[in-house]
Amino acid sequence: MGVKFLSEEWTQAVQEALNANEAFQRAAGSQTAKIVQVVNAPDGEVRYWFKLEGGKAELGLGEVEGPDATITQDYDTAVALSKNELTGTAAYMSGKLKVSGDLMKLMQLQGALGQLPQALKDVEVDF
Repeated sequence: MGVKFLSEEWTQAVQEALNANEAFQRAAGSQTAKIVQVVNAPDGEVRYWFKLEGGKAELGLGEVEGPDATITQDYDTAVALSKNELTGTAAYMSGKLKVSGDLMKLMQLQGALGQLPQALKDVEVDF
C-alpha cells in the first residue's frame, strides 16, 4: 500500500525520494525556486508547494511565501503528470496547466523537473 496522493505523507515521500536521487541533485545544481501547485481535486482544491535550494527539494501542503510561479491544474492532469503519462510541457501547451508568475524560471528548471519520473519511480502512490 502506498501513500495517498496529495497528502502530507505523499509530500514527505516525494521529498525524500528527490533528495536521495543523485541525478535530480546534479540537475538541480545551484538553482533556486519556489512553486505553488494548485490541484482542483474531486473533494476540493489542494495546494502544495515545492522549494528548491542548494540542490535539495522541500515539499509541503499549503502555501509558500513569495512563490516564483503558481501552477494550476485539474486532478486528472495532476495524476497523469505524477504517473509520467503526460509531460509538463505537453500539459501546458494543451491548456491543461495554467501558469502564473515567472514562466522563465520554470523553463530553467526543465533539467531538474525532467529527472522527476526516474527519481520518483519507487514511490508507491494511491490515487
